[in-house]
Amino acid sequence: MAPRRTTTKPPAPAPVPVEPAPCQPCGGSGNVPVTVRVGRKRRPVGQQDGLCLNCLGSGTDPDA
Repeated sequence: MAPRRTTTKPPAPAPVPVEPAPCQPCGGSGNVPVTVRVGRKRRPVGQQDGLCLNCLGSGTDPDA
């Protein structure tokens, strides 16, 4: 019979949390500027905030 092992293994180190990368189109804010167009000729009059379709407003890069 083999002798019993009396030493224990050291505990595994805790994994370091990785911060997700910010989304490129919105810069991590979750909002992108959308041009507002009015009139029959659809002339641009300004911009408003719109939801980023790449990250769906979360601000983190979905491909990372």
